[in-house]
Amino acid sequence: MISVAEALDRILKNFAPLPAETVSIAEAFGRVLAADVRSRVTQPPHAVSAMDGYAVRAADVASVPVTLKVIGAVPAGGLFEGEMGAGEAVRIFTGAPLPTGADSIIIQEDTEAGNGEVTVQESCKPGNYVRPAGLDFAEGDPGPRAGRLLGVRDVGLIAAMNLPWVQVRRRPRVAILATGDEVVMPGEPMGPSQIVSSNGFALAAFVRACGGEPVQLGIAPDKEEQLAALAAGAKGADLLLTAGGASVGEHDLVQKVLGKQGLELDFWRIAMRPGKPLMFGQLGGTPMIGLPGNPVSAVVCSLLYARPALNALLGLDLPPHPLQQMVLGGDLGPNDQRQDYLRATIAENGDGRRTVTPYGRQDSSMLALLAAADGLIVRAPHAPAAAEGELVEVLSFPDLLPGL
Repeated sequence: MISVAEALDRILKNFAPLPAETVSIAEAFGRVLAADVRSRVTQPPHAVSAMDGYAVRAADVASVPVTLKVIGAVPAGGLFEGEMGAGEAVRIFTGAPLPTGADSIIIQEDTEAGNGEVTVQESCKPGNYVRPAGLDFAEGDPGPRAGRLLGVRDVGLIAAMNLPWVQVRRRPRVAILATGDEVVMPGEPMGPSQIVSSNGFALAAFVRACGGEPVQLGIAPDKEEQLAALAAGAKGADLLLTAGGASVGEHDLVQKVLGKQGLELDFWRIAMRPGKPLMFGQLGGTPMIGLPGNPVSAVVCSLLYARPALNALLGLDLPPHPLQQMVLGGDLGPNDQRQDYLRATIAENGDGRRTVTPYGRQDSSMLALLAAADGLIVRAPHAPAAAEGELVEVLSFPDLLPGL
């Protein structure tokens, strides 16, 4: 068996960022930027009012109260054509450009208007409630950088910079192949020894959450011809994920059948729990991660190995396993030779620290515990016993993957 770190290192050597493609800004949310962007405009393009009120000259309102002549009005999106002189004011609204000659805004709450005049009750300094040209950004200023996962704020900024199209990484195409005679699709009639298949659905959702496009190849029964036929559908994919193998020995049938199809096996078996029988290799130029058939093991191994691989394809420079230290909420015994990933709940302490409490039973068949967990306590091989209150390292699900 090899270590988790060695397995990840050997996997990631096979992945590099995918080519870029151009998408409209309307389709950019959740995509990874492939090229830096720069603004095509200055925002605001002119000095504009930050409030509803009156555009004035600060010198005219140095002593108050003072009455000024109102010579016009300018709404947002409008423009005052003339030039404002001494003793004059222009009614103005938020976002409207400052009239020539004005240098300040008096908010309407500090005025009394009537009969073509306005009485100003408060003095101000030049620049009062004025947003200067380029306050937000100027033409040529940098926006989001390449390698950034575009969120709501990024999309808004890029649109404001007048960029209708952006270069993003192509979504990785991930072929998914579940195996086993014992599984049936949800809603189908079940035999006495059959179980409902969840791996294909969970892995497809996982791939989407990572920014990829899942390609479901179906469920291959434990028959060589059918497994080989379905696996052929992975041609052209950026990654193949298989889940499960033959009932007589996990991955035995997958190795045997795909070996005949040209599978170049790199390694099999990792010193970890859950997920020991994980396999990695190349099938006709397509990297393949052979996940255990156990649904809990499949999801945990996807987090540890498939997610970093997909990040590499997308050009995302993220830590593969971002660990946080939390206070242990229950005693743990000593660990054996395998790196352990314990499902656990996380709670906020009154002092702002977080407590992580492992479930008492960690059987890898218990998918409900994985769904209820907030993260995984990571225990190194041969870790000594840990007492309640000690600090432990944790993989927090919200920090790993949205929606997990």
